[in-house]
Amino acid sequence: MPHARVIALTVLAMIAFAGNSLLCRAAFKHTGIDAASFTTIRLVSGALMLLLVVRMRGRAPSGGGNWWSALALFVYAAGFSFAYLSLPAAAGALLLFGAVQATMIGHGLLLGERLQRWQLVGLVLALAGLVGLVFPGLSAPPLSGSVLMLGAGVAWGVYSLRGKAAGDPTRVTAGNFLRAAPIAAALSILTVTGAAIDPAGFGYAVASGALASGIGYAIWYTALPALKATNAATVQLSVPVIAAVGGVALLGEPLTLRLVLSSVAILGGIALVILEKPQANGG
Repeated sequence: MPHARVIALTVLAMIAFAGNSLLCRAAFKHTGIDAASFTTIRLVSGALMLLLVVRMRGRAPSGGGNWWSALALFVYAAGFSFAYLSLPAAAGALLLFGAVQATMIGHGLLLGERLQRWQLVGLVLALAGLVGLVFPGLSAPPLSGSVLMLGAGVAWGVYSLRGKAAGDPTRVTAGNFLRAAPIAAALSILTVTGAAIDPAGFGYAVASGALASGIGYAIWYTALPALKATNAATVQLSVPVIAAVGGVALLGEPLTLRLVLSSVAILGGIALVILEKPQANGG
């Protein structure tokens, strides 16, 4: 694949991933849609788009994914939606990204990976940034939303770990979206008394599922084989930054000193961890 095309696809994928935060937050800020309905519509539209992509590539659309991964995907999507009822886009994206990376780094440590000195410094710095972001204060994001987003990040980290070496990633993701959709529908039924869907909210949810999620993942998985593992991890540091810029420019969110300092600590700390591959523990 030409280098310019890899760069273009990677940039588009990062914009799409940040777009999920912006679309979700905009839906709850400007429309009356409820979180459960947003989650269900997002997963259904994402499944349909991914199945279409798989079919267009001449592959069998069925048979990918599994129910455990679908459950992790649902927990992520639901936590993500309910968290954005109260969180600003920038803080939500930062908390999500930090929790995902912490989960994956923690899993590596459990398997015997050993962090070097600067990686340990980075891990402590990133954790301090997360604590600083949610620590009570006037500019702190709401605690309930923060906890939900951290849970969503852990779930996405689990989903990502389960997806390694699972086969064609687009087909597997399509299957998991398809399985997660009825779980989300069950949540919508359980919360039907608070359900509310308007055309604008429906449109935001479809855009989040079909474009930011479905097309976003398809683009990312197309570019991913051409990226080194370290580059792939590093480039994702841009997602919270894009979400923050979008939140300020498009949603009128404030850019607080706490958010800036926490972003530097979290993203800088994670960069220190992932820029050098951990050593395997021989003992």
